Amino acid sequence: MTLTGTGGIDRAAHHRLDEAWLAAAWSHPTTRVFVVSGGQALIEDKGNGTELVTMPSFDAPFTESHRYFLGIDEDGVRYFALQKDALPGRMDDVARAAGLREAGVLLSERDAELMTHAIGLENWQRTHRFCSRCGERTNIAAAGHIRRCSACGAEHYPRTDPAVIMLVTDEQDRALLGRQVHWPEGRFSTLAGFVEPGESLEAAVVREVAEEAGVTVGGVDYVGSQPWPFPSSLMLGFTARATSDEIQVDGEEIDEARWFSREELRAAIEKGEVLPPSGISIAARLIERWYGAPLPKPAPAL
Repeated sequence: MTLTGTGGIDRAAHHRLDEAWLAAAWSHPTTRVFVVSGGQALIEDKGNGTELVTMPSFDAPFTESHRYFLGIDEDGVRYFALQKDALPGRMDDVARAAGLREAGVLLSERDAELMTHAIGLENWQRTHRFCSRCGERTNIAAAGHIRRCSACGAEHYPRTDPAVIMLVTDEQDRALLGRQVHWPEGRFSTLAGFVEPGESLEAAVVREVAEEAGVTVGGVDYVGSQPWPFPSSLMLGFTARATSDEIQVDGEEIDEARWFSREELRAAIEKGEVLPPSGISIAARLIERWYGAPLPKPAPAL
């Protein structure tokens, strides 16, 4: 069975240790390559949308030790990412550098999946160059998906930090939204937090809501997930039913929290009093799932 993500990419993990296959894939005339650097890649606006800027492998600024195999699309095209210290220049000045927060809402599902995969690997590679067991430098293996220590033989794998993100509703079907202490005035979103060692996802939802907003919850239901490489999170989305509605924010992570009916949220967004989360985030999808439609557009700034 071919396993794909939402963008139709088969990661083809069984090829990552096959150096002969990787060399042949790299040399194939249909293979496409793009560069990642500092969490960014080049994107380009086309007449029918925005695309990730890719190039044939023979045009790529090749660095074998920082070449990551990302997978194969439904047409058989192989994709690689190259990690570089800087993005390549473009003579036409059409392409621009962008991170996932901008590009994620513009790119096709295929390109967004490729970019997310590549940036996740780049984040991990840049911060895990040394062995956590013996301290020696490690080497890249498995087409970018393993780092091996030649001194002690340890293998290290990309880190993914699970985090829960939840849309909490009360008996009146109002949604609980909060504003983090470092967010601008009016920015509200769902509550979220990291899963602790030895903790179930459901227990993390209950704990985080209680810690951040002082609200107790009962039923917890899984909705879906989203890779969030900022730098290495996997956001696991839930809905939860509150058993209390009195709010007491912690003041450390959450500065303000409020219950919103659908009418209250719509009016607050349209007046510019509330800034909802960006469309790229699972938070927006959780809120829209409860709201029953795409969120209204905020009022334009004067």
